Amino acid sequence: MIVWILFFALVFVILALDLGVFNKTPHIISSKEASKWTAIWVSISFLFSGVIYWLYGTDFINNPTALSQTNAALKFITGYLIELSLSIDNIFVIAIIFASFKIPQKYQHRVLFWGILGAIVFRGLMISFGVIIINKFAWTTYLFGAFLLFTAVKMLFSKEDEDFEPKDSFVYKMIGKVMPITSEHDKEKFFILNHKGKKAATPLFVALIVIEVMDVLFAVDSVPAILAITSDPFIVFSSNIFAILGLRSMYFFLANMLEKFSHLEYSLIAILSFVGIKMLAHDYIEIPEWASLGFIALSLIAGVLFSINYDKKEHDTKPSRDDE
Repeated sequence: MIVWILFFALVFVILALDLGVFNKTPHIISSKEASKWTAIWVSISFLFSGVIYWLYGTDFINNPTALSQTNAALKFITGYLIELSLSIDNIFVIAIIFASFKIPQKYQHRVLFWGILGAIVFRGLMISFGVIIINKFAWTTYLFGAFLLFTAVKMLFSKEDEDFEPKDSFVYKMIGKVMPITSEHDKEKFFILNHKGKKAATPLFVALIVIEVMDVLFAVDSVPAILAITSDPFIVFSSNIFAILGLRSMYFFLANMLEKFSHLEYSLIAILSFVGIKMLAHDYIEIPEWASLGFIALSLIAGVLFSINYDKKEHDTKPSRDDE
């Protein structure tokens, strides 16, 4: 229990420093600043795998699946990379939501900050529920595996023109039924008085709620995927949280380059397929942890390289003004 308390305290301190010190004054986060913070978050996450290695060699942490120190550290890194890779879809949707509600760039970080607090709570609940189900009903492993394969196939054959429209979503319509929605902004405020003198939700609040709901929907894929790696609650939760904490800086880092990474979806399909097959075949084939980690890492690298090369070729084939 003491380890869980210390972990939550660490997360609280990180978030307090983020909002109260590093981002106290709203500002537009440049690609350079975002890349620096992305590197910091990734480094901290990999360093934490060393903490995991040490913890699982002590009696400070409950080890329900009897993991060795090396396996515990590898499972943490694998879970972290899975969550990080599946979060790329979140980044695309977040960009659409911000554009739809015309959220000023300097206030986007504040929306994502509060969104992370909600994500931590919801992920904790979903992970707890998933761990309990898998431990009590072993057959649910096959159910989760089949669901991940179904998701991968659905992603493969989905049409590119199936765009998400935040203002047509069920969430937006429900918020409108509960309280008035205004299109006006007042700095970082989530609520203001409209022209009728009634309390109304600003685009910042609406964007926050839509992002929260979309995160829960995306977690339906990512939580079963990481549960395929391990059902150890601390490793599942901590790897998820570290990936979520780094999501904001990754968003600002990739926000201006989303088109260049549009083909990363094939990497996600490969990862979901691999994890789904692993869950379905877990009683017959035991895949070493290093092999799972290697496949996920190679899938991400291949997706990035393919996206960059494809974008470069597409740019080279476009006729210049002199050719027209």
